[in-house]
Amino acid sequence: MKIAQIACIPRVLFGAAFFLAVGVAHADAIDALNRFLESTRTLRAEFTQTVATKDAKPPRQSTGRMIVSRPGKFRWEIDRPYSQLIVGDGQKIWMYDPDLNQASFKSADAALSGTPAALLTGGKGALDASFTLRALDPSGDALEWLEATPKAPESGFEKIRIGFSGKRLAAMEIYDNFGQTTTLRFSGVEYNPAVDPAQLRFTPPDGTDILGE
Repeated sequence: MKIAQIACIPRVLFGAAFFLAVGVAHADAIDALNRFLESTRTLRAEFTQTVATKDAKPPRQSTGRMIVSRPGKFRWEIDRPYSQLIVGDGQKIWMYDPDLNQASFKSADAALSGTPAALLTGGKGALDASFTLRALDPSGDALEWLEATPKAPESGFEKIRIGFSGKRLAAMEIYDNFGQTTTLRFSGVEYNPAVDPAQLRFTPPDGTDILGE
C-alpha cells in the first residue's frame, strides 16, 4: 500500500453539547461516551477493520492493535494482511509503511480536527467544536449507538457511529463522502492501562524515505 493510501487511515480511527432532549431510554450511548471522556486517560484494544465500498468488490479486512493516550496521542498498528503504523505524538501524526520503508507526517491539529480519531483522543471541548451528537434507536445488535455528524463540510465524513456494550467501547462505523463504510470492532479493551511513552513516539528507521508537509 502506498503512503498516500496510508494517509487516510487516521480518518478511520481515534457536537454541540450533549442533547438533553433525547429520551432517557436512548441516551445510554451518549452517557457512555461522556463517562469515557471523564474517566479514561489511556485505552488499549485489538481491532478488526472492514472497509466496504459501493461497488461489488468484496470488503477489505485488516486486524491490529491500538493505544490511545488522551489528549491527542495514539498508536494504530495494522499487522494483517500487511504491516502499517500510525503514531500520533501530540504534535505530529506519523504514517509508516515498513514494506516500502516510507514515512510521512502531518500536523496533529490539522489531521485530527473533525475526524473519528478526535472522538477518542480529544476531550469534550473537541467534540463540542467539531461534532453534533445524537443517540440512535436500538438496532437489535445489543449495542447502544450514537451518531456524530462533523460540523465542518471539509471533514471528508458524512457521519460516524460509536457503539457501546454497557460502559465498554465496542464498535465504530465511519461513513465517508465517497460512499465508503469502515467498520471497526474492538476486543480485549483495557481502560487506563500503563502505557510505555516510547510507543507513542516514532523515530524513522535508518534509510526511511520521509515525506513531510
